[in-house]
Amino acid sequence: MRRAQYRVPGVDGDPEDAQCVVFYFGPGQGGTSESNAMRWMDQFKQPDGSSSQGRSKVEMRTVNGKQVMFVEVKGTYVPMGMPGMPAEAPKQGYAMIGAIVSGPDAPWFFKLTGPARTVEANRASFESMIASIG
Repeated sequence: MRRAQYRVPGVDGDPEDAQCVVFYFGPGQGGTSESNAMRWMDQFKQPDGSSSQGRSKVEMRTVNGKQVMFVEVKGTYVPMGMPGMPAEAPKQGYAMIGAIVSGPDAPWFFKLTGPARTVEANRASFESMIASIG
């Protein structure tokens, strides 16, 4: 599922680095773009503890002839735990920029998650990466 994972160095003053992860599940796997976007939003809570759905940005674009769903969300990141592993603590002041790129047989999923300032500082690089997909 996880095809690549990159460490994105944090900007000065951020508590940790961000990460960029690429997922590909194969034909008929991984769910729809919409269900993944909703799940990504649900990984973030707003300051009042409410859902990030309806408070996130979702935008469809055509990039190099491919349909791409961009998803942006900010808030307290509640990382999903892996089975058998201890849950990570929620992380305030985080952001995620995601892109779901249509493929010839299944979508590819790209997520840049980390401290909000670091994610924002790397927005142009993330968008350039998505634009480079042929």
